[in-house]
Amino acid sequence: QVQLVESGGGLVQAGGSLRLSCAASGGTFSIYVMAWYRQAPGKERELVADMTPGGGTNYADSVKGRFTISRDNAKNTVYLQMDSLKPEDTAVYYCNARSIILRRAYWGQGTRVTVSS
Repeated sequence: QVQLVESGGGLVQAGGSLRLSCAASGGTFSIYVMAWYRQAPGKERELVADMTPGGGTNYADSVKGRFTISRDNAKNTVYLQMDSLKPEDTAVYYCNARSIILRRAYWGQGTRVTVSS
């Protein structure tokens, strides 16, 4: 089993920045696809960004150029740097780890991001 713990959320004004962190334990971090999802009130959960073990990245169109996903395998941690935040970025952000080989996925508890106008 894998445990994921997010941190770094909070309240920020539009145009500001936050960096989310997700610390993983209980698995082989370096071989997982790591991802950030978010869920806004009344909306479905959506993929924000992910990163493969080989370093490939994917971003939602709405965050391209503003958000950056990165990972530190030595610390078993994945980050989401969020710049130029907009009110529409307000959501609960969830860390996700996916094992292609084992066909399993794991979720963190979420961290709340609120962007005021």
